[in-house]
Amino acid sequence: MEHLKIASDNYVAFTFFIGTMAMMAASVFFFFEVNSTSEKWRTSVLVSGLITFIAAVHYYYMRGYNLETGDSPTFFRYVDWTLTVPLMCVEFYLITKKAGAKLSLLWKLILASIVMLVTGYLGETVYRGSSVFWGVVSGAAYFYIVYLVWFGEVSKLAQSAGPNVAKATRVLAWFVLVGWAIYPLGYILGTPGGLFGIQLVADPAAAVKSMDIVYNIADAINKIGFGLVIYVLSRSED
Repeated sequence: MEHLKIASDNYVAFTFFIGTMAMMAASVFFFFEVNSTSEKWRTSVLVSGLITFIAAVHYYYMRGYNLETGDSPTFFRYVDWTLTVPLMCVEFYLITKKAGAKLSLLWKLILASIVMLVTGYLGETVYRGSSVFWGVVSGAAYFYIVYLVWFGEVSKLAQSAGPNVAKATRVLAWFVLVGWAIYPLGYILGTPGGLFGIQLVADPAAAVKSMDIVYNIADAINKIGFGLVIYVLSRSED
């Protein structure tokens, strides 16, 4: 199994390994903390653990795929996102539920996240010739989520749920606006359509490898950071 060893200059595989360990450690932490969390926040902390656990499992397989083939594990990455991103959206519903959040808000967030990811996958892998179209649809769904958490129902409910929930929601909103923005950037660099037909890089293959590293770091920060914000909220609201 010599080919499965990580070479000292294979930074892509190394960040997959670090991502696996970081998110697995976060999962253990969140799962162990569930029992010492007040009942009203227990589900939120549990979901945080599920997010990082699902990501850790996928990162383990993505590391192996990358080492065996040398390719970017785009399919596995989108499978991971399709499971974890909707769960991250669920967190907004859970922390604003006390303030009157309805199931309709939950389904809006989940549906928008699924549309964002499915259309992104189609543009990046299946219909690369029309990647601009699919990228625009995916981007529209992303900005709809941004609107909900910054100015829409999530923001309004958070303000009426108390200062701690409002503060946590605003921090999570920054994760969505800034942290999640790395994903459409990777889409732009990794598809032949570039930015509305303008190819931004001379070597898309090299750009994909660079974006894998950025994706791995951003994924760990976003998913673990999301969970830590929820954890801090659960302690400040005891």
